[in-house]
Amino acid sequence: MAPKDENNLYETLTGGTDVPPAAEEFSLEEILAEYGGSLEQHLLQDAEQRTPGSKAKQTPPKPPEVRTPQKASAPEKDAAPDPALEAERLRQEARDKLLAQAVDLEKLERELPRAPRPISLEEVVGSTVEAVIEEREAEPLLRPRRGLFSRRKLEETEELYAKPGPEEEPEEETETEEIGPELEPFEAAADYRAEYKSRKSALPLAAFLALVPTALLAVERYGVTIPYWSGDVKVQSLFLLACLALVSLLCRKVFGRGVEMLARKRCTSELLISLSAFAAAADCGARLLLPERSAAMPYASISCLALVFALWGDSRESRGMYDTFRAAAVDDEPPYLITETERGACKQRGAVPGFYTTAMRDDAAALWQTALLPVVLVASIVFAGLSSLGQGRGGDFLLNWSAILAAGATFALPLCWGLPWSKLAQHLQKAGCAVAGWSGAERISGRKSMIVTDTDLFPPGTIQLNGVKVYGEELQKAVSYAATMARAAGCGLERLFDGLLRGELGHYEKVDDFSFYEEGGYSGAIRGESVLMGTASFMRKMEVRLPGDINLKTGIFLAADRQLIAVFAVKYQPSENVDFALRMMRRSRITPILAARDPNITPALLKRKFHNGVKVEYPDLTTRVAFSEVEQDRGLPRALLFREGLLPYAEAVAGSRRLCKSVRRATALSILGSAAGTLLAFYLVFQGKYDLLTPLALEAFLLLWTLPVLLMADWTGRY
Repeated sequence: MAPKDENNLYETLTGGTDVPPAAEEFSLEEILAEYGGSLEQHLLQDAEQRTPGSKAKQTPPKPPEVRTPQKASAPEKDAAPDPALEAERLRQEARDKLLAQAVDLEKLERELPRAPRPISLEEVVGSTVEAVIEEREAEPLLRPRRGLFSRRKLEETEELYAKPGPEEEPEEETETEEIGPELEPFEAAADYRAEYKSRKSALPLAAFLALVPTALLAVERYGVTIPYWSGDVKVQSLFLLACLALVSLLCRKVFGRGVEMLARKRCTSELLISLSAFAAAADCGARLLLPERSAAMPYASISCLALVFALWGDSRESRGMYDTFRAAAVDDEPPYLITETERGACKQRGAVPGFYTTAMRDDAAALWQTALLPVVLVASIVFAGLSSLGQGRGGDFLLNWSAILAAGATFALPLCWGLPWSKLAQHLQKAGCAVAGWSGAERISGRKSMIVTDTDLFPPGTIQLNGVKVYGEELQKAVSYAATMARAAGCGLERLFDGLLRGELGHYEKVDDFSFYEEGGYSGAIRGESVLMGTASFMRKMEVRLPGDINLKTGIFLAADRQLIAVFAVKYQPSENVDFALRMMRRSRITPILAARDPNITPALLKRKFHNGVKVEYPDLTTRVAFSEVEQDRGLPRALLFREGLLPYAEAVAGSRRLCKSVRRATALSILGSAAGTLLAFYLVFQGKYDLLTPLALEAFLLLWTLPVLLMADWTGRY
């Protein structure tokens, strides 16, 4: 069955008849009658208009008859032209013109482009068959969809295969940190020095006043009768209330710190201790005013000691910040800084901006306490209500709440960050470095690895030249080539060859096509010569012949156009500070990543020069070069270094790792002690066992949980 468009074509050619296309034949006259009628009519009308005395006929013209062309007889000269003959002559000329045009169909199509061109049946069939064949050959894998009740082709809106396009590289997510307005290090140091002095000055008197009630309770516990104290409830309550008021006045910084942290949406130990002091003071008043309250001793002495421990922790934190910013204020442009990379800590060029912002971030103890201490606070209120109001003892609510809250606000909570931080800051300040608080310490010690370079392991003065031997060239040229290659490599040999070049009055050359080799050497083009520089094994692999009498483990060989021109005997002297730093890193389980460009500095050389237990990570050449280039950048300072060598660098990273471990362990232990104290106090007050939960017993319990925190704080500065 022919497509619909083909049927329309057939109907157009046959005039809508039912005769098959193959049975119809067309003559030239019929074609002209079908397609040339309109043109003939225009020509005849034009001829009639040009004939004088002729009138336009109103009836439509008859179809033209094809006749044999005959020439009209010429009229006589003196006779007037007959209008009928003239019209007939013009018609005959039009017919002759039409016949001439019909002979050549292509000429007719060019002259009459708007008229439909007559097409033969053979052309129609041939073009239709060719179109069907081409359509089948170019048919896609999936046929175009058709409507359910329609034969009209639908457009294919989906592509079977997506057109290949350029692959978009995924955008690397880089962490961007905003650096806000910062104080200068000396200004921050002055502020923290003032805070430290104000807290420290009030601490001795506050500690003395806090210990007085504890001493009275301890003496009375051993059976000693104290005049005006033993057995007098009113005197005891008033004395405890007065001591608590004086200690609170001296430790007012603790209340301010709790409110300040609460404004920042942080619930810290200072807030719990402040609430514990208010609850104890209210309980002292309830003991005087409420006769239904139990005869148990108030827990105001515990709140006094808690305030003192909180003030001590805040003062140590201020001292740590003071030491840190005092060290950072030594130089506006410190020589080096320590920042974090994907592989570990990295030493870079020094910069101060960003150090203050990093140091001001919250420590881990504050974050952990914010997450867990609200639970302790709510639990203390609920447990106090259950143990008092729930049992019909409403007068004991303040007594029970002060006991549970004092047990939950342990002495160790405010010391978890302040003590270890002050220990580390004091140690690093003497070592010539400074760490930017908890955030800086966590970032540079999180990967447990450090990137070390040539100058870290062998600082200036530890690489010496023992001799030079030249083969067939002048010494000045050999030294110039060696110094140029060392400078292009950026290795630790640059300073050594620079001094040798100055001594020989040489100069640096221009090097082109410089390249590193994994085998332990470099190559470049100097003055049109192919220059190679590296170890003996590198020269052998590059097919450079070496003399058999030379046996240097740390020698540097120089060749031009595959010919040896010089040998430099280099000696590497180990430094005691570097050896101590490597041992410290091993004890702290920090892995050094060797990013050396000197072909002689390998793990084997380090084991020969330092202790045998040295373990370093030795990546491939591309990674080593990339790490060494990172050290030329300038990232955000997590720590500042003011001394050369590996020891200050290692002390900053190792000390930061110890600080993070100590703070995390102390905070976890303190929160565990807080939860245990809350549950134990609730159980005893619920049972009414106030004789077991005495202030002295609870103080001993809290001091035992504080002892590990003190030991871990001291451990932070010992490495």
